[in-house]
Amino acid sequence: MTKELAKIAVFKGGKIRKIRVGGAWWFSVTDVVAALTSSDNPRDYWYKMKIREKDEAGVELSTNCRQFKLTAPDGKKRGRY
Repeated sequence: MTKELAKIAVFKGGKIRKIRVGGAWWFSVTDVVAALTSSDNPRDYWYKMKIREKDEAGVELSTNCRQFKLTAPDGKKRGRY
């Protein structure tokens, strides 16, 4: 893995955590969900959306997602959001 550069992106006024790994940018899915939906609980929204897509379309969204440790609002690095 190359040197990781953590940055914050802004989308529609919402902060979206991102990290550069192997020359590619990876974004926090829950931050993107929060920016697009204004959900009070974007993690729960993402969880329910994954279940709905699996049931309705037969698509497992989580299989295409990698988890990286990003800085949480409390300043700690965590791998799940």
